[in-house]
Amino acid sequence: MHNNTSYDYVVIGGGTAGCVLAGRLTEDPAIRVLLIEAGRSDRHPFIHVPAGFAKLTAGPYQWGFTSAPQKACGDRVILLPQGKVLGGGGSINAQVFTRGIAADYDTWDRDYGAKGWSFDDIQKYFLLSENNNRLSAPYHGTTGPMGVSDIAEPHPLSEAFVKAGQEYGLPYNADFNGETQYGSGFYQTTTQHHRRCSTATGYIRPARKRPNLTVLTQHLVTRILLEGKRAVGVETLHDGTTAQFRATREVLLSGGAFSSPKILQLSGIGDPADLTPLGIEVRHPLVGVGKNLHDHCDLDIIYELRQYQSMDRLNLVRPATAVAGLEYLAFRSGPLASTVVEAGAFTRSTPEIDDPDLQFHFLPAAGVEAGIAAVRPGYGVTLNSYFLRPLSRGTVRVGSTDPTVQPIIDPNFLDDDYDVEISAAGVRQSREIMAQPSMSKHIKKEHLAGQSDLRTTDDYIRFVKAYGRTSYHPVGSCAMGDTDQSVVDSDLRVHGMEGLRVIDSSIMPAIVSSNTQAPTVMIAEKAVDLIRGRERIA
Repeated sequence: MHNNTSYDYVVIGGGTAGCVLAGRLTEDPAIRVLLIEAGRSDRHPFIHVPAGFAKLTAGPYQWGFTSAPQKACGDRVILLPQGKVLGGGGSINAQVFTRGIAADYDTWDRDYGAKGWSFDDIQKYFLLSENNNRLSAPYHGTTGPMGVSDIAEPHPLSEAFVKAGQEYGLPYNADFNGETQYGSGFYQTTTQHHRRCSTATGYIRPARKRPNLTVLTQHLVTRILLEGKRAVGVETLHDGTTAQFRATREVLLSGGAFSSPKILQLSGIGDPADLTPLGIEVRHPLVGVGKNLHDHCDLDIIYELRQYQSMDRLNLVRPATAVAGLEYLAFRSGPLASTVVEAGAFTRSTPEIDDPDLQFHFLPAAGVEAGIAAVRPGYGVTLNSYFLRPLSRGTVRVGSTDPTVQPIIDPNFLDDDYDVEISAAGVRQSREIMAQPSMSKHIKKEHLAGQSDLRTTDDYIRFVKAYGRTSYHPVGSCAMGDTDQSVVDSDLRVHGMEGLRVIDSSIMPAIVSSNTQAPTVMIAEKAVDLIRGRERIA
């Protein structure tokens, strides 16, 4: 029924960036947009309940990606959950709202040739996207589509963690997105009225009634259609049937850091060394496609509590779960209104550096995320840490001409010795914070994933390499700029191509010093102005 249907813009990927694009572009009634998502709709109730995050890092709403064996990590294969649902990662994540520091974006402009992407250039796009329930100018917006709010009722253990951070020597920070990141405090989250606010909720739901927006779910894009050096449409696979959709203006690729390079490669755009062995015709050689992949490498420590008081008791079929469900349905309050990742901190690995280089997330629960160990339900908490500006770089490479086969993803975690050193410092600081009086009084035992103790530098290095994992923040695989490894220019156009842009976290030439959802929204908001050829005023 949809064969050869024509639109002004075809957006590949209904994730965080794709939903922003489709929602904003269709504000102009003369513009026809097709949004194509490989996953399902976001109707499932777990998606919209903040605490549903605990149920979503495994299962049908994520791609099931896994890494290639990680050579610096004992050849471990690491789970790489990424959203496969309308709203993408924003529909299954812990909703933490952070955006990094000004120096991140200034580095893009100065060191990578991404002109127009310094912090002064892009700050307004954060404000345009944001609807903050507590904070306003100069650091926050109050009229955007993305609801941002405080944790309504922080768990007592999260409050204890924030106090422990202060006892460790950190200042209390009431806004990690304000004048400074440094300190301990509570995260603001992408929630509104105690419900998750993904970009599917914030941007697409209001746009659904527009006749110029078409949304297709469970359509896998198999390739971009090319005429010479111009993208003219896409081919999809749905229930075993292929279809083609034409874009009269542009194809906008927003598949994320794993799928965007794969789709380019399947279309013949990439490094000939990756394409030729598979028999893929090289339509446009571009060696940077799939290079420069990186991610924050997360280290978790689980703590067993003295008393039955943590949120993971809700994983049991017990009266506590039923009561929490009724409380949330009736009043939008109680444990299910929590995002689970409530508190955190930004610290420095050494006093000599200016900006924080370590981030921490505290969860008043254990075993919440796929692949993370648990203790007795109701008796566990988790503290994780990661190095904010890793140096290790990996690759995404198409593994088959079959578009249903996942790409070969090698984040190359901890390949650089400096990454290992700072990651170890994060683990050491985690233990020191948790040893402070406000936390230690609750703790019965530290669980180090089978390690008896960490005493020497070698102990910490072994722990980091044995247990480092993804933070769900892959970026960089279609990098922006003017370097040899760049894939898109400062207008997000694929170098040497017409009618084709990449707009998602893959264009970050270097990862931001924070969670990556808010920066991805910013990228898409700026892209809207680049596509329209005019700038909005924040």
